[in-house]
Amino acid sequence: MRILSIQSSVAYGHVGNSAAAFPLQRLGHEVWPVLTVHFSNHTGYGAWRGPLLAPADVAEVIAGIEDRGVLGGADAVLSGYQGDPAMGAVILDAVDRVKTANPDAVYCCDPVMGDVGRGMFVRPGIPEYLRDVVVPRADIITPNHFELDFLAGRTTNTLAELLDAVDTVRASGPRHVLVTSVLHGDVPEGSLEVVAVSDEGAWAVTTPLLPINPNGGGDITAALYLAHLWTTRSPATALERTIGSVFAVLEATLTAGTRELQLIAAQDAIAEPPAKFTARRLR
Repeated sequence: MRILSIQSSVAYGHVGNSAAAFPLQRLGHEVWPVLTVHFSNHTGYGAWRGPLLAPADVAEVIAGIEDRGVLGGADAVLSGYQGDPAMGAVILDAVDRVKTANPDAVYCCDPVMGDVGRGMFVRPGIPEYLRDVVVPRADIITPNHFELDFLAGRTTNTLAELLDAVDTVRASGPRHVLVTSVLHGDVPEGSLEVVAVSDEGAWAVTTPLLPINPNGGGDITAALYLAHLWTTRSPATALERTIGSVFAVLEATLTAGTRELQLIAAQDAIAEPPAKFTARRLR
């Protein structure tokens, strides 16, 4: 698989492309990373250095790939945090160019906006832009529970409500929805769920809730789900493999007591996802 991944980059740590590229490569896929920022470290530290790239500069990099005559060889476009609508427009233009050359290509969008306990942490206007412009153009989206509720325009507290919200969002465009960090009334205490929904049905995996929430987990999840969905053509299998690998990375990070994801230490669990979790069919 060849993936055009348009995301942020950090020199130290693992978020954005610095989280997504290595797992995809470890699975044997070709990644073309296009950087939207190049920071010293992720912004969760409260201080960082490095440039925020202008949308025009990002567009130039993509145009250079197109000049090589290979842009149409991309099987997928992957995007994460979008700092402003101008950058989003560059990403959507790249999606259009790839899909024009390769109608079978897909666009996977992680609609990064906020999370439970933190609320929205992106600039004003970005959530609405993602909801109204970007998400309808995506084939695959990977929101967390908080972000799904915003996209659907409601608060969900039960599994039935969550599935109804997913159906509302899917009606706007994306056929595949992976919802992470799901907490509803039926989830056992000390656990959380990840739910995958497509035209084929809906599935959930329940995992222990680890006492850790490092930056970059969503970036890895989106990349792995895209890859496994593409290679297996099975949302249930993609869900199992993705969560098996992500949980192993989180366990390694917790054991190491580090703030940064232990991608390198847990790389074997990425290349060969542990068969630790079984997806149960919801419908």
